[in-house]
Amino acid sequence: MLPYIAEFLGTMILIILGDGVVANVNLNKSGMKGAGAVQITFAWGLAVLLPAFIFGEASGASFNPALTIALAVDGSFAWSMVPGYIIAQIAGAFVGGCIVYLLFKGQFDATEDPGTKLGVFCTGPSIANTGLNIFSEAVGTFILVFAIKGIGNVTGLSTGVDKLFVFGIIVSVGMSLGGLTGYAINPARDLGPRLAHAVLPIKGKGDSNFGYGLVVPIIGPIIGAIAAVLLYGAIPW
Repeated sequence: MLPYIAEFLGTMILIILGDGVVANVNLNKSGMKGAGAVQITFAWGLAVLLPAFIFGEASGASFNPALTIALAVDGSFAWSMVPGYIIAQIAGAFVGGCIVYLLFKGQFDATEDPGTKLGVFCTGPSIANTGLNIFSEAVGTFILVFAIKGIGNVTGLSTGVDKLFVFGIIVSVGMSLGGLTGYAINPARDLGPRLAHAVLPIKGKGDSNFGYGLVVPIIGPIIGAIAAVLLYGAIPW
């Protein structure tokens, strides 16, 4: 059970820190309101980095169904563990979203715009175009997974250093592509908190937009992650 517990806790921490920074920067009456996209992007990188250091040995620190599926596709992860990992990741993300709401309840109550509240929990497009939005998520996830595969095969690179490179990947993807769809690049990161938004008694919260959430941030990352491992495996390094 240890790997599943690690994936649950790691994804929960990822969401507490990642969604937490969005709440911190965007909600009314937060002490850091208006800090901007740079703080959000760096904080998301750190949100992935910290649980990766904690749980890397226990579970491989996937925290991402698209990555888990892709690693199973290329044979470096057991298919038998994929369902348990995905359930643990989505459950951890859901609990993380609930904790963010409890932490920032006063700020949620003080914020009127439903879109700002939803944006704390999950992603959305700056311009709605399903095909291009899926492509954006696929490209971002492709870069993430392709880089992770490459870093993992660098001779002599220590475990701690490779986690720092993952931080760099997340920040780079966010700063370059984040304005398109919010760079979910992880189905659990979007779906778990979106489910939390749907069930929590958030004042004036509005719709959870599952029409987008059950398509773009799920299909795009899975396509991109699988494409990354297939291409990486096909290159005669």
